[in-house]
Amino acid sequence: MNALALRQNTKGESTRAQILDAAVKMAAEGGFEALTIGSLAEKTGLSKSGLFAHFGSKLDLQIATLDEAARRFTEAVFLPALKVPRGLRRLEALFEGWVDWPGRAELKGCPINAASEEYNHQPGPMRDAVMERQRLLERELAKAAKMAVDAGELDTTADTAQIAFEMVGIVLSCYRCEQLMGHDVARQRALTAYSRLIDSARPLAASPAAARR
Repeated sequence: MNALALRQNTKGESTRAQILDAAVKMAAEGGFEALTIGSLAEKTGLSKSGLFAHFGSKLDLQIATLDEAARRFTEAVFLPALKVPRGLRRLEALFEGWVDWPGRAELKGCPINAASEEYNHQPGPMRDAVMERQRLLERELAKAAKMAVDAGELDTTADTAQIAFEMVGIVLSCYRCEQLMGHDVARQRALTAYSRLIDSARPLAASPAAARR
């Protein structure tokens, strides 16, 4: 690749990153259906033709935005948690990172959650893409819970898939409630619910209830 082509390629990647940054913020605030080539052109100051050069259709733009949101989530939540020792410490790091992610990312909500709500009853490529990411997330959470079982921190009978499912429910409830309660109150409620979930899955001798008895 010659120097001119390299500069053009770098500029193209920079422009695409700029577009996706604006798209993720717009999707987090107003949903993916409001995300159009026209609205994004107005937001970024780029021409519609320039946007079409990167995304040939509204669906292409929506899928790319969902992928970018998932990439940012992985980078901000999962990768730091992988540096924490396996077991409950890692599971807790995943949970807390997930709860705090939109605020730390300076987003007005979670774009992945917005997509889940928006396409829940709308069959099509976006719903398929959202469901695939949801399955992947729950699978990774269940794997992290299984590591806590293997470490002896959770009971061998613990249903790790159920733990993952309930973690998802707690976080989504937190996101929903913080609009009324504020982040700090909703976060504390979520941490309390998470602690109760984990306590219910601990080995009997290690659970707080058993200790009190």
